[in-house]
Amino acid sequence: MNGTSAPYSLVPGAPDSPVILHVPHSSRTVPADARSGIVLNDEALRRELDHITDSHTARIAAEAAARCAVAPWRFVNGLSRLVVDPERFPDEREEMRAVGMGAVYTRTTHGEPLRPDDTLDRPDDTLDRPDDTPDRPNDDPDRLGHPGASAEQPLLERYFHPYAAAMTDAVAQRLAAAGRAVIIDVHSYPTDRLPYELHGDGPRPPVCLGTDAFHTPPDLLTHAEKAFTGFGGTGINSPFAGTYVPLKYHGTDRRVTALMIEIRRDVYMTEPGGPAGPGLARVAAALAELVETVTAMPEA
Repeated sequence: MNGTSAPYSLVPGAPDSPVILHVPHSSRTVPADARSGIVLNDEALRRELDHITDSHTARIAAEAAARCAVAPWRFVNGLSRLVVDPERFPDEREEMRAVGMGAVYTRTTHGEPLRPDDTLDRPDDTLDRPDDTPDRPNDDPDRLGHPGASAEQPLLERYFHPYAAAMTDAVAQRLAAAGRAVIIDVHSYPTDRLPYELHGDGPRPPVCLGTDAFHTPPDLLTHAEKAFTGFGGTGINSPFAGTYVPLKYHGTDRRVTALMIEIRRDVYMTEPGGPAGPGLARVAAALAELVETVTAMPEA
């Protein structure tokens, strides 16, 4: 749970590969400076990591890369998403702030306090409100997800912004070397809906494919559906939608394409937080098939 792992690593692939396997949520490591701001005791933190971690996805990406004739590059987060979540917007654009899970989480997967939020930073805020304004409890959803600046900014500055800059640079390198960059976001999700999910009432297929209207061309989606056809079904943008593209390129550069792969955890592991099973090798093989197919695609 604690440790001094590097915040992220870029694992080289073939010099001319356009593909980056992005693995943002596989680690359970929480360094001491982040652990000190988390209010859970060690046992509660262990349980939360079981629920929130995309366990074994770094191994899936590594095994997939090893199967490829032209190895993809891998960008792997070395820290838990409980430190910062590199795939969230770091500001009010992020809808998950409504449940305390913006770039810096203040609530757990079950809605319990994880860090103090701004309601705790401003205990006397009633003095600034009219007398007839009702008091809001700390669990009012209108006020969740806004950590106090004293807690949020150091984590964003130390972890979030350097990660974003490094991922942006990794994409720039692929563009320079291959003329295009293909980001494949490697995730997993729980079989049963967790309380924090804003859009969890839809289908939960064995493989969910997250797309972006600008950055996910139809052929990339088709190739993914074909590669993962043997798992009992794929779905699109349910229960999780979208895919990660660095903001520098988002919505502006069509040379950067992207797709999110969300593997339902019962496909390859024991939930929550348990060991991997034989399904992991099958998932890695399917991911390798997708990588090899998109690597061979002609440059647009």
